[in-house]
Amino acid sequence: MRFQRRSVRLPAKRNAGSHGTSAQPDHIAETIEEIVQFEGRQHLDMEASDHLASKITAFSGSMPYVWLHVAWFSIWILINVASLIFEPFDPFPFGLLTMLVSLEAIFLSTFVLISQNRQAIQADRRAKIDLQVNMITEREVTKVMDMISRIQNHLGIDPADDRELSGMQEKMHVSKLADAVDAAEREHDPEGAEDPESAVDTE
Repeated sequence: MRFQRRSVRLPAKRNAGSHGTSAQPDHIAETIEEIVQFEGRQHLDMEASDHLASKITAFSGSMPYVWLHVAWFSIWILINVASLIFEPFDPFPFGLLTMLVSLEAIFLSTFVLISQNRQAIQADRRAKIDLQVNMITEREVTKVMDMISRIQNHLGIDPADDRELSGMQEKMHVSKLADAVDAAEREHDPEGAEDPESAVDTE
């Protein structure tokens, strides 16, 4: 069961300087708006179980959760040790309490893993977007450098023989860059560059 998509309402954009110095420029306001819409879309795409796991995980990491357990354990132990009013139903060493706490730990760890898996998916999505933006930026910068070089040739300006500049004007390929990084890691740290599976196979 998924929640229906709905548009995320944002405050109206303000022109820079129209409301004092606190207003953001248009390009910054548009970037903030896109980020908020992206985060809101990820929140709406969550299933009901993901929302429940997030709420339980958030509550379990708060101080009210700690104080609740302090009160629970204290009352439980006092009832089963003092023997003033009630007959002890879970005498020392509190086997029933141990079982309940173990079950709680199992379910709580499951909810935490669900939240962590969802956060890992979101982090992987953001990493892919960052990679895409970086690749687009690199292509744009390379194109700008090529245009400047053509302008120099058109104006008759003799560009300096710069090999580094010539290399910057070439398009970057992610696969070749990854291969270069792997080769450099193997050269400087052969043991650390090996995958865990390959290291196990060699033993």
